[in-house]
This record gives sequence, C-alpha cells and structure tokens, in this order.
Amino acid sequence: MGEEKWELAILATVHGFYLKLLEEQFAGQLPIPLGLDSDSLSIASDKAHHTLETMQRWLQLLDLAVSPAMVRCGLTAETDPELAEALLRYYARKKDPSNQDRDRTDLAATFLYRNPRVPGQWERRGYALDGILPIPPFEIALAEILADGKVVPLSGDEMHQLADLDILRAKAEIFRDFGAFLDSGLLDKVREIKRLLGPSFYHPAVLGYVAPLNLAIGKKFDTLFRAASFEIKKFAQSVEQRGGSIVGQVDGRDVTVDLIAAMDEEELLGSDYGTSLERFRRVTKLKKSMEGQPKMQMAAVVGVSAVAGPLVQGKAGDVAGKSPRPNVLPKPAVPPTSDPRLITLEETKLRSVEESIRAFVRAATPKLREIVPMTSFNLILTAAEADAFCADFLEEDSFRADHARILVRVVAIVARMSTEIEELKRKHLTHLAQPHGDSVRLLLAAARTARENAALVLDLADQRGLNEKVITLEASLQKLRERSELAEKAMAELTADTKKQN
Repeated sequence: MGEEKWELAILATVHGFYLKLLEEQFAGQLPIPLGLDSDSLSIASDKAHHTLETMQRWLQLLDLAVSPAMVRCGLTAETDPELAEALLRYYARKKDPSNQDRDRTDLAATFLYRNPRVPGQWERRGYALDGILPIPPFEIALAEILADGKVVPLSGDEMHQLADLDILRAKAEIFRDFGAFLDSGLLDKVREIKRLLGPSFYHPAVLGYVAPLNLAIGKKFDTLFRAASFEIKKFAQSVEQRGGSIVGQVDGRDVTVDLIAAMDEEELLGSDYGTSLERFRRVTKLKKSMEGQPKMQMAAVVGVSAVAGPLVQGKAGDVAGKSPRPNVLPKPAVPPTSDPRLITLEETKLRSVEESIRAFVRAATPKLREIVPMTSFNLILTAAEADAFCADFLEEDSFRADHARILVRVVAIVARMSTEIEELKRKHLTHLAQPHGDSVRLLLAAARTARENAALVLDLADQRGLNEKVITLEASLQKLRERSELAEKAMAELTADTKKQN
C-alpha cells in the first residue's frame, strides 16, 4: 500500500469514528462530501491524492463538532485499539494542533495504556545489560505509532516539566477528601504543564509518561468521589430512618433524601469533567453541610478528613530542589510499654487488621476496593496499597515483596492509630482511656520501625531508578506521618488530663 493510501486508511478510520459520534446529533442526516462515503472509500482508486486532500479538509470541519468529551465517551472498553492508534496518528501529525487536539490525543493515549492488547503488556521488566532501565514498552509502542523517523530526545526543560508532573502525581495520592482534592487546583496544574509542553506533548516519551499519570489521578478522583457519595447516602439513610427528609443545604437550598437517592455516581463520573465540575462541587458542599451536623461529626474526625498536605518528601517530592530525605519519625514523647503481653496483643491486632483489609479488598469490586469501611470511618487506600493487599507474592524474598509488605504494614498502623485516637477522644476523662493510650504508644513505636524499614526500601528503589515505587511508598508514609502527629497530640492531651486528675 502506498504512503498516501496508508494515510487515507488512517483518516478513513477517524472519519468513521466521527460519524458514529455525530450520528445521534444529526439523526443520520450528516451530508458527506462526494467520494468520502464508506462505499467509495472501500474501492481502490488512482485518485488517492485528491481523496486524501478532500478528507483532510472534511475532518478539519468535523473536528469543530467533535469535542474531547465525545471522544472520551466514544472510547469504550469494546473499542478496537487500532481506532485509538489512528486517532493518535491523526492528531499528532497536524501542522497546527489545537488545545482540543491535545485533549483528544491525551484521551486516546490513556485509552491505549488502560486497554493493552495483552494483559500486563506495559509493565517494566528487567534491566539492560549496562544496568540502565530499558525504554518502557508503552513508549516503544507509541514511537512505532507516531514516529516517522528517529525519535528526538527530550530537552532538559521538558524533562523538568515531566518531573513536575511526577510531583503532582505524588501529591494526588495524599488526598483523602474529595473537596480538598478539588480545591487544591491539582488538576488545573496538571493541565497547565501539559499546555506548556507545547508541540513536545505529542512526543512518544511524553505521552508514555502522561498516560499512566492520567490513569492514576483519574482513579484517585473516582475513589474520593465514591467515598464522599457513600458518606452522603449513608447519612441520608439515617435521616430517613429517623423520619426526616432534609439531608443538608447547598447554596441556601434544602437537599432532600429523594434527591440523594436519585444521585447517579456512574453518570457523573462518566461525564466530562469540565462540564460536570459544578455538580462535583455541589457534592462537596453537601458533604460539608452534613459534617456540621452532630450525626456526622464523629465519623468525620478520623475518616476521609480534608488533607491538602505538603509535597511528598523524599526523592519523589524533591526532583527540582534535591532536598535530603528525612530520616525517621521522632521518637514518641512517651516511651512504649515494655510489657510483652501488650506488645503481643497489639501485634495480633495489627495482623488482624491486615487480614480484614486484605479480605475486603480482594472481595470488593475494582471501583470500590480502595474505600474500606471501618467501624467509625472509611479507610481510603491508594491504588498501590490496594494492589499490595491483593498481591500473591508477599512471602517472596524479593524487592517487590519488601515494597508490598511495607505498604500493607503502614496501612494497618494507620488504621489502628485512627481507631485508637478516636477511642482516646471518647474516653479521655475516664479510667478506660489508659488501655488505648498503651496501644497508641506501641503504634507510635511500630510506626518508627516501619519508617526505618521503608527507608531501606526507598534507598534501593532510588538505586534501581524505580521512581514509581518511590512515589507510592512516600505517599503512604506521608499518611503515616500525619496520623502519627495526631497520635502524639492525643497522647499529650491524655498526659495533661492525667496530671489534672492527680
């Protein structure tokens, strides 16, 4: 097949996809230029050059009617990857691509990364003979799709911008509240960096970097939204059981139980982010309105609290600044008990929590496995933490097993600390507080040990260039740091109360 006929075949694929997207809008009555109907395109012709020029002009017109949101909805799990590859070629080869072209390219690349032809196709495996990580398989595939010749290496500034995206990805993993996530402006910052990349955005290395980032941040967005929706619906049910009908207020208007029952999470998540942003913000306003009511206050104390935390510390958070990684958490103000019975009991509780979370994560649907319902709060997991609980290699003597075991341990400590902090707050003025204080002391010691072990894994990940492993572990350690600070504060309050009573 000649080059022009090959190019025409690509554009014909894009054309067919566009017509399908516009079919409902135009009720099948879209006037197609002479020679561009499916029957004409299927017939071999010596007029490929003329047909190609006509198709290019026609697609430029259709581009105005096909929004990125339509492309997003059109790329389903059943879509043939060859279609997404044709879209990539079409957008990337434009002489003057628009912002919408960049968004559509972003969607097509992310679709290909999310839907490999063979499961696990994009995973990195092994090292080159010189000890350097080989080019990721997904980047190689993109180079084959997009590059007509030799791929030009990225400049230092472009690599720095990718490092900035890495930092934002690490920050996204820290959030445990949907409202804080939206208010942080993180999604706008990601879009701005993509815009600043300009024509380099279409480079195989950039798209190979951006696609997994989109997947990770999108998954975090979905998880936090579902957690907020779960809390809202749970509260609405309790209001209805008490005979009420008003759940809360948003912008001065009452929100009823019936309105909450009609809220469709799948429809919201399936819509375009830009057009649905205000609807997402109403969800966060409703949750804040509910949290001001007594029934919700206790659940909000240690559940999905608003955390717009600082940059993840360590390699993932200091790509630009090269600041040193902190060593370990400071020792708790009150030393842990040396009673072996209490130490054994707490270890048993930690193991039990690990197993309970593992059982839930493995049984839950993929969309809900990162929201673990605890007694008085929802435990929000990162994608890497959920994967660690599902891993079948935890007993291996390997780096990946060490990394997964640390994630599992950190999550268990965070969950136990959250529970014990809540119990301390409830019982701090009674004699029943002391056992919980003992548990918190032991958990602070366990957190210190976990940080020390994690530092070894982080150093090894740094040496091997496994930036992904560094990011995921630092995100979990950030949660552990925050929870440890709350635990130390609770212990200080307990000590002060004890002195007053004496």
